[in-house]
Amino acid sequence: MTIQIGDAIPETTLKRIREGVETVDTPTLFEGHKVVLFAVPGAFTPTCSERHLPGYVEHYETFHERGIDVYCVSVNDPFVMQAWGRSQDVPEGLQMLADGNADFTRALGLEMDSSGYGMGLRSKRYALYAEDGIVKQLWIESPGEFKVSAAEYVLENLPS
Repeated sequence: MTIQIGDAIPETTLKRIREGVETVDTPTLFEGHKVVLFAVPGAFTPTCSERHLPGYVEHYETFHERGIDVYCVSVNDPFVMQAWGRSQDVPEGLQMLADGNADFTRALGLEMDSSGYGMGLRSKRYALYAEDGIVKQLWIESPGEFKVSAAEYVLENLPS
């Protein structure tokens, strides 16, 4: 079942690289924080690299000034996410999270089968806004679309 507005972020773990590869649980990431999380089908893919991640890089300071943390997640390993972040000049505070086995993606009910493209299980493209681990807004893209999960759209549609 797909996560809905009002639901708690499911408890699972993700990976990130800081002083080596770290495992971080979702309560640590979300509880006590305002968060915009956006998901991409794959690091280094065309729309994700040319439009999706760059929009959040460009608007990162605006989110930060509003007291909102920004996280990017993809079904990739943490080394790929780190390399992609470096190639895109991601600011230090924008966390690049790896969901290598798609555990988090499946827990949200936002997985898709991309085996026809040779990629296997991936995440749908989406963004969500959560406060203290509770989903307040959710924007899921239709297949092949890139509109409602863009940084500009999310900024315009966040609660005041």
